[in-house]
Amino acid sequence: MPRRTLHFDKPPVSTGQTHGTGPPDAVSITIFHRPELCSVLSTECGSDLTEVFTEGITNQLLGCYVGSVGEAAVVLVRVYGRKTELFVDRKREMEMFRLLHAHGCGPQLYCSFQNGICYEFVKGTALDDPLLTQPAVYRLVAAEMGKLHSIKPKTAASLQPVLWSKLSNFLNLLQNSAPSDAPQQQSSQLELPSMDVLLKEMDDLRRHLTAVDSPIVLCHNDLLTKNIIYNSTEGVVKFIDYEYADLNYQAYDIGNHFNEYAGVNNVDYSLYPSQDLQWDWLTEYLHSLKSRSGLDAAVAETEVQELYIKVCKFSLVRPFKSF
Repeated sequence: MPRRTLHFDKPPVSTGQTHGTGPPDAVSITIFHRPELCSVLSTECGSDLTEVFTEGITNQLLGCYVGSVGEAAVVLVRVYGRKTELFVDRKREMEMFRLLHAHGCGPQLYCSFQNGICYEFVKGTALDDPLLTQPAVYRLVAAEMGKLHSIKPKTAASLQPVLWSKLSNFLNLLQNSAPSDAPQQQSSQLELPSMDVLLKEMDDLRRHLTAVDSPIVLCHNDLLTKNIIYNSTEGVVKFIDYEYADLNYQAYDIGNHFNEYAGVNNVDYSLYPSQDLQWDWLTEYLHSLKSRSGLDAAVAETEVQELYIKVCKFSLVRPFKSF
């Protein structure tokens, strides 16, 4: 098995060692599968325990503790899924991690390695459907998205939304994938549209939505409920999992989040937020965005209505959602 290099931005947990102001020397380790990863983390981080949080198709998430669970310092380790580099720009993900943490919008990245990353644990619980419909909670989500969208990119030259290139890449991968790469698709009983139909519908959406005047902002692009951590003690929410974060249409990021109310695997559009909820959500969002952008924070009804219409249009992208 080949060697891989673990690059530390700073020590993930205290191990009793003294480090300088710069990053410590990279540690050469063998790291591909979870057993080896757990062993390395135990050695390098002084950890007494690791726990598997999730084992999804796209990644595995582990907690690395020092001490007993619930009392100790903990860091998260995400191991990338097989072939996810085909549709996730890992270099861009690292850039987003550092940028968003610098603005108080994301956890700190501690280190990266060949097939994963190690980063700060965010205290709280992942949102569920009941919490998502509570005004006190969804207003926090709206305000946090306003904060995220107010972050200015380092370069203002030629802001291009990532939406169309991501969708095109996804459809190309789907078109070129071998049957052995998609066993689930073989067993699926769904009647899927042909590739020609999908490409035509994407072109129709592109033609319609590029005419919508939605600002290009820094977006999360995957704000499903499990990517929102709610800390009820402190009364705050934080977003996690910035694999797909990039420049995109403002209305897409919001519309995509509203779509997530309906679920991911078992989609039920009766759970889609009501117009009243959306209106209240958008009002709180605009207040946050404007105040953080140095503008008058007062929100006019016409502003909410204009954004509401744009969000409704961009929510149509859901059937093509590849991220």
